[in-house]
Amino acid sequence: MSNISLTVGDKEYFKGVPQIPFEGKDSDNPLAYKYYDEDRVIAGKTMKEHLRFAVSYWHSFCGTGGDPFGLPTKAFPWLANADADQQARDKMDAAFEFITKLGLQFYCFHDFDLVNEGPTLTESTRRLEKITDYASEKQKASGVQLLWGTASLFTNPRYMNGAMTNPDFEVLAYAGAQIKNAIDATIKLGGQNYVFWGGREGYMSLLNTNMKKELDHTARFLHMAKDYARSQGFTGRFFIEPKPMEPSKHQYDFDAATVIGFLRQYDLLGDFELNLEVNHATLAQHTFSHELQVAADAGVLGSIDANRGDYQNGWDTDQFPNNLLELVESILVIIEAGGITKGGINFDAKTRRNSTDLEDLFYAHVGGIDTFSRALLIAHDIMDNSKYRQMRSDRYASYDTKDGQAFEKGKLNLSQLAEISHAIGEPKQTSGQQELYENLINQYIK
Repeated sequence: MSNISLTVGDKEYFKGVPQIPFEGKDSDNPLAYKYYDEDRVIAGKTMKEHLRFAVSYWHSFCGTGGDPFGLPTKAFPWLANADADQQARDKMDAAFEFITKLGLQFYCFHDFDLVNEGPTLTESTRRLEKITDYASEKQKASGVQLLWGTASLFTNPRYMNGAMTNPDFEVLAYAGAQIKNAIDATIKLGGQNYVFWGGREGYMSLLNTNMKKELDHTARFLHMAKDYARSQGFTGRFFIEPKPMEPSKHQYDFDAATVIGFLRQYDLLGDFELNLEVNHATLAQHTFSHELQVAADAGVLGSIDANRGDYQNGWDTDQFPNNLLELVESILVIIEAGGITKGGINFDAKTRRNSTDLEDLFYAHVGGIDTFSRALLIAHDIMDNSKYRQMRSDRYASYDTKDGQAFEKGKLNLSQLAEISHAIGEPKQTSGQQELYENLINQYIK
């Protein structure tokens, strides 16, 4: 493991939990990695470089277990102080202790995850500046880096009708001030990327919605934010995170294909890529591998929010990932796309409402990290040692023929296609062999 300092705060919140070691798959220690050996080299890169794991600030250190049907269940000690500045420092001490004990290199935050929003914009700005001063110290002491920052433009009641899409210009302007502060904080902390998530950028009813105006406003807002960040020296990527619904009936960033169409329409593709979440993909009635493939094919696969949904529930449950088959299929797509190079794998996941011990945070992350690591090993084994690539290539072999190549190169017209078909006659039936592919994948899951 990396020699990351654990002495980054005056108080130890996770007492009795050492830095998580790698012990191998035969270990029965719940606080040890069975598959995540960060220095193991696979296809020329270490597992640490392949996976680029990050801890989400919001679920891990702010989420206290409340839901629409019940009060919070988790009494986090770092939230006990009523003073906003001190509570923020306590929470950051706990966060960096946790991240360094996991041995991870990145974290992600919304602005008001770091510190509670103030009663005025001026006070919120002061609080954010003060806590990011402290975050700079923590990063320097620990070696932990900021993968991406973002702003919470969905929690405060002022954003009940959206932020960038709000019909009231004053609300949109306030969102602009908040985004400016969040971008400044991200740049200050050396953030490698910046994320936009349209938590309420959508509509409940078209009866009271001018959809074209709201989309035009969103594009103008994103151009302004991008131009400001570039003027301040930000060289990272901007990510948009698709989600189909919840809390809005229909969100404008419905899925990967929708967002890509929006970026193309409004000339934003050069600077923006996608941050894809597993549970958001399933809410859109897609597989995660589908969303990854759509983004990869468009050259905008940027980063991942790792979690899963519950297949019996129709909402965003944000459970920790444990579906090995799902992740193997997803990482096969990522490998063929060239891997994750700018973003990372952020655990946008929360422990269950009745998982109330602090150790549960470690169990959840260790399990998710190991599942992704195991999937990475399996996917590379499939790519390197199975007939998977060749089988798919063979399925499209007819496009390697003279006429097939002519079609792909745009050298045939519709009349020529008809002539070829008349000469060939009825095409032979060729099996897709889906079950064979599924069996091959299962064969390598060991």
